[in-house]
Amino acid sequence: MESSVTRIKSFRLSNSARELAVLGICLISMFLFLFSAYEKLLDHQRFYHGLSRVSLIGSKAEIISYAVPLLEVSISILLIIPKTQRKGLYGFVALMGIFTLYIFGMLLWAPDLPCHCNLIVEKLSWGQHIWFNLVFLGLAILGLLLNKPNIKS
Repeated sequence: MESSVTRIKSFRLSNSARELAVLGICLISMFLFLFSAYEKLLDHQRFYHGLSRVSLIGSKAEIISYAVPLLEVSISILLIIPKTQRKGLYGFVALMGIFTLYIFGMLLWAPDLPCHCNLIVEKLSWGQHIWFNLVFLGLAILGLLLNKPNIKS
């Protein structure tokens, strides 16, 4: 009788399946960031105003209001180019991690919780928003694990 540990160890994805999975994760992540950047730039004044109301970052709201969409677009470009997908996934994990920490901080310390996200995420509760971010972080980390460079012995 084969143990479940042995069966799990024997589960392997083919290279083409791994590449397809990584591409799917990159496309989903890219869509999220491009859509978010588009909305932040389309209604820039609203995004800037929301940031300026946050005491911790309000003094840097103008810089942040341009830097965030620029980073989202830059990371999206990295995600679509096969040679830079790994860097794009690292950038995605870093920026989504910062967004998630920001939400945790807002929940802990801010009396008023402004949200300046895209229309889909804006409709979520703060708890749902954290789970949404964690799912995308998990997907990107999975993409990094599947996108490991082949090391030949």
